[in-house]
Amino acid sequence: MKGRRQDKILEIIEKYEITTQEELAERLNAEGFSVTQATVSRDIRELHLSKVLSEDGRQRYAAMPGKEEAVTGRYMDAFRAGFVSMDMAQNILVIRTASGMAGAVAAALDALNFTEIVGSIAGDDTIMCAVRSVEETRELMEKIRRLL
Repeated sequence: MKGRRQDKILEIIEKYEITTQEELAERLNAEGFSVTQATVSRDIRELHLSKVLSEDGRQRYAAMPGKEEAVTGRYMDAFRAGFVSMDMAQNILVIRTASGMAGAVAAALDALNFTEIVGSIAGDDTIMCAVRSVEETRELMEKIRRLL
């Protein structure tokens, strides 16, 4: 339960500009996780989340991919839990995920810093990644297979 909750936290802060622990607790409760502010505070500490400046000048929570092993580990857990399949259409990699997990899996892809990926878009259960070339798409698929 804790792992799923922390994966949801990473997904929420990626999708929304969360500025307070109370706001994060409200989102988690709305997603079916019964949490208190103390639980959220502990999760924030364990995930090593930081506050960063948003575009409107307010402070919001963010994960610092690549800087903390714990965050990377959580992303990999989310990636493995949500991944269903992948296929390619020329230089577009299409990844299917469990329902509602595309955002978390896309965040994991971003955290892994694959140089082949130019950008990605996540829906509910599908991610489309623009890749530099057909050959790099094949290479990326192999890298993902090895991760799984």
